[in-house]
Amino acid sequence: MAGNLIKVLLVEDNPGDVFLLQELLKEVTTVSVELQPVEQLLEALECLANDSFDVMLLDLSLPDSQGLETFIKVAHQAKATPIIVLTGIDDETLALRAMQEGAQDYLVKGQVTGDLLVRSMRYAIERQRSENALRQSEERFRVALKNSPIFVFNQDQDLRYTWVYNSMSGWTGEDMLGKNDFDLIPAKDAQRLMAIKHSVLTNGIGTREEVSITSPQGIRYYDLTVEPLRNESQEIVGITCASIDISERQAALHERKLAEEKIREQAALLDITTDAICVCDLENHILFWNQGAENLYGWQTQAALGKNASQLLYHQASQEIQTALLHVITNGKWQGELTKVTKTGKEVLVASRWSLVCDAQGNPKSILIVDTDITEKKRLEAQLFRAQRLESIGTLASGIAHDLNNILTPILAGAQLLPLKFPDADERTRRLLEILEINAKRGADLVKQVLSFARGVEGKRITLQMRHLIVEVAKILKETFPKSIEIYTDVPHDLWMVSGDSTQLHQVLMNLCVNARDAMPNGGTLTISAENLLIDANYARMNLEAQEGLYIVVTVTDTGVGIPEEILDRIFEPFFTTKPVGQGTGLGLSTVIGITKSHGGFINVYSEIGRGTSFKVYLPAVGGIETPSPEELTIPTGHGELILVVDDEPSIQDITRTSLETHQYQTIVASDGIEAIALYAKYADKISAVLMDIMLPSLDGVTAIRTLQKINPQVKIIATSGLMSKNKLEEVINTGTHTFLPKPYTVHELLLALQQVLK
Repeated sequence: MAGNLIKVLLVEDNPGDVFLLQELLKEVTTVSVELQPVEQLLEALECLANDSFDVMLLDLSLPDSQGLETFIKVAHQAKATPIIVLTGIDDETLALRAMQEGAQDYLVKGQVTGDLLVRSMRYAIERQRSENALRQSEERFRVALKNSPIFVFNQDQDLRYTWVYNSMSGWTGEDMLGKNDFDLIPAKDAQRLMAIKHSVLTNGIGTREEVSITSPQGIRYYDLTVEPLRNESQEIVGITCASIDISERQAALHERKLAEEKIREQAALLDITTDAICVCDLENHILFWNQGAENLYGWQTQAALGKNASQLLYHQASQEIQTALLHVITNGKWQGELTKVTKTGKEVLVASRWSLVCDAQGNPKSILIVDTDITEKKRLEAQLFRAQRLESIGTLASGIAHDLNNILTPILAGAQLLPLKFPDADERTRRLLEILEINAKRGADLVKQVLSFARGVEGKRITLQMRHLIVEVAKILKETFPKSIEIYTDVPHDLWMVSGDSTQLHQVLMNLCVNARDAMPNGGTLTISAENLLIDANYARMNLEAQEGLYIVVTVTDTGVGIPEEILDRIFEPFFTTKPVGQGTGLGLSTVIGITKSHGGFINVYSEIGRGTSFKVYLPAVGGIETPSPEELTIPTGHGELILVVDDEPSIQDITRTSLETHQYQTIVASDGIEAIALYAKYADKISAVLMDIMLPSLDGVTAIRTLQKINPQVKIIATSGLMSKNKLEEVINTGTHTFLPKPYTVHELLLALQQVLK
């Protein structure tokens, strides 16, 4: 409303009423009115969208809208415009309902004068302004309260909540209205709170107290101010209160105790984790050593604290450690892979994460080190990378072999044709041509081996019995090998069938046996054996190349010089050989693994320096009357017997425990020989058998077995190990162990071994 000009939107479809209102407004000379009449609701909404008005005169009965709905639609869009409803004498009830919905006033048609109309419009405008100002004030007050920690409320003389803003922690305002403190909080808290409020009601003097209240969110502390609430006659009709949640302040004294308790809990959690965690000072002396570090490295906490980590965990100081220390001090963090040693001298590969710890002033004071044992993971990765490397080399060798074939073919043909073309050649020329032919043939044979390794040559596959091949090869060996080498075979009559190329499989056996002969220059024993094997999920998890199913295993074992550990991973690479120049091509074992893989199989090697080598060739068995299905194999189960499983590899612990418990056995697990002895001493009367790994940290398996036998001479023990040498086996058998189970083993083999010792 600019000056005395009032902009009016008149929504009326009766031309007579529009004319009458215009005339009435002309009678009033003290005010200027700009009247914009429209006949329909849609027109009114468009006007409101495009312009602003000081007041609206609204007839509720329009061509496109009727009754209270007309007001609601207009009021929704004209929130800031006061509305005066125009109604007939018989429609005053409808007008009153419109006022309940927010109309500022109403006028009855036929009873309106000019002065009444103007007064009504001015009243509506001023009332709208007052309401808007009040709403803005309330909004500012609401925002202020909302953003403050103050909880404000009123209570009547019966101390029931009548108004609440920013309710107490754990309740909404709706939860509190109409209730007293006894309805909301425990009686003890409510009694103290009500006493404070009654005192203010009685003596009319405000007070300020600190109170505690048990809410749904726990105990909260409030700074409470209570004042009497009076009416216009200054009579006390209730109380008004303001309170501030001071729980954080009240808890400050308690916070230190909680922090100390939290530190103790965190220290306990550090001991639960399987990672090795230690803290070293800047001189690398150990300040903290958790249970995981004890388990991984074998040193007890008291023995480790104060020791120099470099001397305790490494064979010798290395440049790598010095670099790591310098990097973490300079940059705050370092991570990498380190080889560390346990108390027993066993090397473990760990993923190590180092973090610099600073004091309150930001000065470096110590280093937090977290180690994760990745020895087994790296072994499996190396196995995978080796397979991938051999596959890549095989692909390369295949291409080279084909090129060599193309080169050697005309050379060999020429060497054979030249003697025919020159029959009168002298002796020296004929000898040269003979040498050319012999060496061309040697080259061709070499190419054939390369192609066999690369799986580029696929022979005809038939279902065959490996027993016949082994017998044939053994016959050849006995006729051709030195008499100083004794040859034995051990092949069951129920050996399963395989699908393969007999020529290629014959070559596998011959190559392995020739290598065995070369490894025994002073004589020895060569054994060729075979057995049936059902590989299950348990076995497959222990060997990356194995898959579940039926296999036969052909083992070629010698008692020769053995293979050094540092070259064991390279023996299958083509052209890699330890023999003198001219005595080997380095293709024998690469051909063996190439043929084996082309038949869907894999190879495991066990070797000890000075004690011999064992090659195990695994070939998938095929169906037929000589090959039973896995379902036909009877799986023996237990009857609740308790088995002590002793192994330092967590993955094998988990696999073995799950396998035994699935087949009705109970288990307890130990990670080393010392723990095994302690558990057996505690549960000797309940343990039916012990599954003991020979290679253990802290205390080896053989010593642990002898100690268990002293506790109970009748203890039933199954020894397990990945080492297959006869010397190791004899050492275990000499302890009186009932049976030996080589790793990896299947669930079926494990259960059969248990059934045997528990008879």
